[in-house]
Amino acid sequence: MLRRIKEDIRAIFERDPAVKSLWEVLLCYPGLHAVVVHRLSHWLYNRRLFTLARILSQVARFFTQIEIHPGAKIGQGLFIDHGCGVVIGETAEIGNNVTIYQGVTLGGTGKERGKRHPTIGNNVVISTGAKILGSFRVGDYAKIGAGSVVLREVPPYSTVVGVPGRVVRSEKTPSQSMSVDLEHANLPDPESEALRCVMRRLQELELRLEKLEN
Repeated sequence: MLRRIKEDIRAIFERDPAVKSLWEVLLCYPGLHAVVVHRLSHWLYNRRLFTLARILSQVARFFTQIEIHPGAKIGQGLFIDHGCGVVIGETAEIGNNVTIYQGVTLGGTGKERGKRHPTIGNNVVISTGAKILGSFRVGDYAKIGAGSVVLREVPPYSTVVGVPGRVVRSEKTPSQSMSVDLEHANLPDPESEALRCVMRRLQELELRLEKLEN
């Protein structure tokens, strides 16, 4: 547990340019507080102390506005930036070196039992307000655009945007060593591109019609 907490702290220093000191991280980062408390509540949950684990997770939710069910499995190096409104469900699984921004939900889609929340691979970035709903996998190094609603499996090295989420960029065979890519402001917009194509085609048709009339 202590080793994983050290990795969580290291992740903040690596991925947040605003951090100034270790004391600032320990005292002022609710994402870290929520993850640390989760690691303890998850330990209790695995020992079937379910009520005590839930009480502890609710205390963390009250102070951090981040809700992580004690049953969720979280790898090392998780960075929850700001974190307000983040919800992580009971059967969610999160790999190593994942970055989550505020308003993200890793949730289910109904009242089914068993595995009902997503599995997030390693080095994934989930942008502000994204909702990932269902018991499928988001592959390693994937990026989920802000406000996206993802309802199906995401291949590794893919970028997903939209409602419902669609893969708009994918690297089948990455040629270089990959690291956590936090650039999520300039993602492709397939709807805008489709509208631009329609407008270009309309202009071409108007020119042809004008020539025919002349």
